[in-house]
Amino acid sequence: MLAAAGAVGVAATAGCLGGDGTGGGDAPEPIALTGSKQCDVCGMVIEQHPGPVGQLFYADNEPEGRDNPAWFCSAWETFAYDFDRESEGWTLAVGYLTDYSAVDYELFDDGGATFITAHLEPDAFGRKSDLFYVAGTDIKGAMGNDLIPFSDSGDADTFAEEHGGTVYREGDISRDLIAQL
Repeated sequence: MLAAAGAVGVAATAGCLGGDGTGGGDAPEPIALTGSKQCDVCGMVIEQHPGPVGQLFYADNEPEGRDNPAWFCSAWETFAYDFDRESEGWTLAVGYLTDYSAVDYELFDDGGATFITAHLEPDAFGRKSDLFYVAGTDIKGAMGNDLIPFSDSGDADTFAEEHGGTVYREGDISRDLIAQL
């Protein structure tokens, strides 16, 4: 039932993808990334893995084989996919990533590494353009090292102090930075 409701929500917003990628206009709201949704970069089932997740709605294009949004099991894959689509001339209507300022996250150890929990419901997401990203931490996500997003700059600073890393804004995230994770 939840998957059907999400599909209806996406179909209802498909014609409302105006915007400039910064969250303006009539951009669609985030959807739940639950069920059998597979990452548009690596193909992993998103809900089976920890860490930040993302989704991207494009103005005039869609992921191959289905309606918007494209969805991802990591923050860095969200950025990588968007960089590639931008190079192809796609226009981002709005992007969302897990907002760790908006959720009660937990850290847990597995196999000698520390991971951060995933949060897949619509209210767990913040607009990609509004978030602060901690890169270079000792905390892992689905694809290993990742960008850990926060809507509150103080939360991002505290996380970086406790777990290492540097705080960035969206415009500071580059292909080179992602390659260094």
